[in-house]
Amino acid sequence: MPETARQIADDLRARIDAGEFGPGRRLPGEPALVREYGVAKMTANGALKLLVTEGVAVSRPGSGTYVREFKPILRDATKRLSRDQWATGKSIWSADVGERPMLPADLEVYEEEAPRWVARALGLDDGGRVVIRSRRYLVDGEPVQMATSYLPADLARDSRIAEPDPGPGGIYKRLAEMGAEPVHFNEDLRARMPSSEESSALSILPGTPVIEICRTAYTSDGKAVEVNRMLLDAGAYALRYSFGS
Repeated sequence: MPETARQIADDLRARIDAGEFGPGRRLPGEPALVREYGVAKMTANGALKLLVTEGVAVSRPGSGTYVREFKPILRDATKRLSRDQWATGKSIWSADVGERPMLPADLEVYEEEAPRWVARALGLDDGGRVVIRSRRYLVDGEPVQMATSYLPADLARDSRIAEPDPGPGGIYKRLAEMGAEPVHFNEDLRARMPSSEESSALSILPGTPVIEICRTAYTSDGKAVEVNRMLLDAGAYALRYSFGS
């Protein structure tokens, strides 16, 4: 795609961020962009497609391209995993969305043999079993994330972790009550294109990437007690990490 399409898309995004085009507002169409930026119609079309692909805008055939009304989620990994969050009975997801409802859908909780990569991460023998919590999350009625947690079955099977509702503070609060409090976390991130099944589950447009995050939670003695594989709609999230020097 011509470089100018990227430049026009970036300029339109900056104008959206500045409030010139608010949520639900129609963006300039191809003829207007051709006149304003002095580019070919194909370049103008490419700029609008970039904004749609990146989740900034939505296309309505026969009407135009509009600023997406969905407010992006700021995922602050440092804040959401703080003990002050889950130890007080709050869900770690509330750190991302505040008062916006974040609802689990298609929740499944079951036990089975751990996949080999999970067994390695949790320090289990081949054939070791895990409690699996699989769910999809909706914010403002839109699917934004899929998440699957794996916990050693010997630790979790007879606890509320193996129930659909693990109670206030979620599974980390329950682990702490069981003497397996998570105190250290590793998160590995990568961006990739989704499979057709993942695109369908997250209702994302063709060409929109996803962010895959794999988190491992450890106790103070270095024992891994959870592996969580998350898949985020890249157009719905901004990621923030805070570090000390």
